[in-house]
Amino acid sequence: MRALLVTSVGVTCAAALTLPLAAPALSAPAAHSSARPPSLSPESPGSGPPSAPAAEFPAAASPAAESHAVEPRAAGLAGSTQSLPLEPLAAPSDRVAGAGAAAGQGLAQRDARPFSLVGVVWDDAEAELHGTVQVRTRATGSTNWSDWQDVETHNAEHAADLGSDERSSGAVRGATAPLWVGDSDGVEVRVRPEPADPQDRSETAPLPEGLHLELVDPGPDPAPDQDSATEPAPEPARAAPVGRTATAATFAANPAPPATTTAVAPEALTAESAAASAVNAELAPLGASVIPALTKAETEEAANLAPGAKPYIGPRPGIITRKGWGADEKLRERNFAYTKTVKAAFVHHSATGNNYTCKQAPSVLRSIYRYHVKSSGWRDFGYNFAVDKCGNIYEGRAGGVTKAVLGAHTLGFNSNTMGIAVLGSYSSTNPPAAAVTAVSKLTAWKLGLFGANPKGKVTLTSGGSNKYKAGAKVKMNVISGHRDGFATECPGARLYKKLGKARTSSAKLQGR
Repeated sequence: MRALLVTSVGVTCAAALTLPLAAPALSAPAAHSSARPPSLSPESPGSGPPSAPAAEFPAAASPAAESHAVEPRAAGLAGSTQSLPLEPLAAPSDRVAGAGAAAGQGLAQRDARPFSLVGVVWDDAEAELHGTVQVRTRATGSTNWSDWQDVETHNAEHAADLGSDERSSGAVRGATAPLWVGDSDGVEVRVRPEPADPQDRSETAPLPEGLHLELVDPGPDPAPDQDSATEPAPEPARAAPVGRTATAATFAANPAPPATTTAVAPEALTAESAAASAVNAELAPLGASVIPALTKAETEEAANLAPGAKPYIGPRPGIITRKGWGADEKLRERNFAYTKTVKAAFVHHSATGNNYTCKQAPSVLRSIYRYHVKSSGWRDFGYNFAVDKCGNIYEGRAGGVTKAVLGAHTLGFNSNTMGIAVLGSYSSTNPPAAAVTAVSKLTAWKLGLFGANPKGKVTLTSGGSNKYKAGAKVKMNVISGHRDGFATECPGARLYKKLGKARTSSAKLQGR
C-alpha cells in the first residue's frame, strides 16, 4: 500500500514569485528529540510529598551530571525536547505495593528545563508496553508537585500503516500517548510492567528496550499577523467585523468568521512554510493564519460542481492553518503524501488530558506535532485535522485541507480516509457540545468534497490491525470511531457515544 508522494518544491516556486524565501532545509526525523506546548501552569497541580517511598527510585543526579539528550535550539526554531533514559527502580516494599510487585524503570524527582508535555518512547515500534506509566510534575517556579497522572500506554494504533513508506523508514519508535501537563520544570516518572500471567504475579512481562522520557517544550506562540496588535479583542461568540483581518487568535474566540474576512500574509516565509501555505492558496492568501468560513452557496460555487449536480456538501468551516498554530515546517518531511480519495472519517481523542484552555490549544498541537515527528519518528503530525474543546478546527498533517492527504491516525485504515483528533481525553468525561458540532461541520464539508454521505456506510480494505487482518474488506460507518478499526478505547466511550449525533448533524448540513 504505497501513497503518492508529491514534492513541495513546485508549490514553493510559486510562492517564491511574491515572497522572499529562506534557503530550503530538509529535516529528517531524529532519534529521541521532540517539541513542547506553551508555558502555562497546570490548572490543577497537586502538592505534597511523593506517594511512593524514595527508596524505590535511584538517587537523583544533579542536572549537570545527568545524561540529557537535548535537542539544540536553533535560531528561529520553536520548541525543543529533552530525552532522558529511564533507570531501574528498586523493588517496592510489600507494605507499599504488595508481594510480587514489579520494580520497573523510572526517574526520581529532578529539575528540568521548562516543558509542557511528556511521553515515553522506546526503540522498537513493534514492541508493546504492557504495564503502567505514571508521571508527576512540578509547576514552573513553584514547589507544588502534581499528583501521579496516568499516561495512556497503548498508542501503537495511532500510526502509519504496516508496509507503508512512513512505517518502513527506520525512524519510527514505540511510544505512549503524549500527556499535556502545563508549564513545568520538575519531573518524576515510574513505569511498572504487568504480570505475565494474571494468576501468577511473580512473573512480569518484559518492558521494551530503550525506554526514554520525552519532555516537550512547544515554544512560544507564533507572532500575530501585521494588524492584529492594533485590532481590538473580539467579544465572545461574535464574528470578526467584516473587512478586518482574521488571525488565529481572533478565530479562537470566534470559530466561524464571515466569508468576507481576509487574512494578511507575513512579510516573509521560509521555503517550507511557503510550500505548506501554497497548497491552500486557493482558499486563503499565502501565509494566512485562518482559512475563512463560507456559506453553503459559496462553498458549492467554490467546489466547481458540474451543472445540475446535487450539491451534497456542507458549508466550509473556518480552519486555523498550520501557520496559525505555529507549526515549524522544518520539522516534517519535505514531501506531501496523498491517497486517491476520502471515503470515511475516523474520530479520535488525543488522550492528552483535559487540563488545557482553548488559548493553549495551539501549544498543545505544537507539542503533539514535535512528539510525533522528533520523538516517535513520524513524517509529520499524525492527524489530518484537530478540534479543541471550544470547537475551533485546525489543519493537521500538511498537504492541503481539501486534498486526500495520507495520515497516520488509524493503523490499518489510513488509506482513503481522514483522521480527526478531538483534543482531550473522553473515556469518562463528556466531550463539549462545541467540539461535537465542529466534527459535524468539518465532516459535512470535507466528506462532501469527495461525495461521501456522513450517515452512510462504506467498505474499506484493512492494511492490517489487531482487529482485522490485512486485506480484509470491512463495512463501516462513513463517520467512525477509532475503535471501529482497531481494538482500542479511542476515541473514549463518551465521545464515541456522540458520533451518532455527529453523523445526523453532518448529513443535515450537506442538505441530505
